[in-house]
Amino acid sequence: MENSHFERERYDRAKKRVRRVSGFYRHALIYVVVNLVLVFININNLEPGESYFQWRNFITLGSWGIGLLAHAVSVFLPTLVIGKHWEDEKIKEIMDKEKNHKWE
Repeated sequence: MENSHFERERYDRAKKRVRRVSGFYRHALIYVVVNLVLVFININNLEPGESYFQWRNFITLGSWGIGLLAHAVSVFLPTLVIGKHWEDEKIKEIMDKEKNHKWE
């Protein structure tokens, strides 16, 4: 029973992680699509001879890009820092210690 509970916890954590990663991918896809539409609109609204490279054309791209970067860090950086299986190994270690040293 203890093993099945542990497996269920691992499954729940994996499911949550998959949701977070897919949420990031949706966010990135929307970012690309919206910014491509904005680029198209901005290019169509240029005066003859006017350059596209003006600060106002990059406000959404830059500010939303910072938010997307923060989202990426929150989703991917924890596994880069402590490893993919660190949490599982730590849980096993603590459970083994408790099992071996019960109420000494």
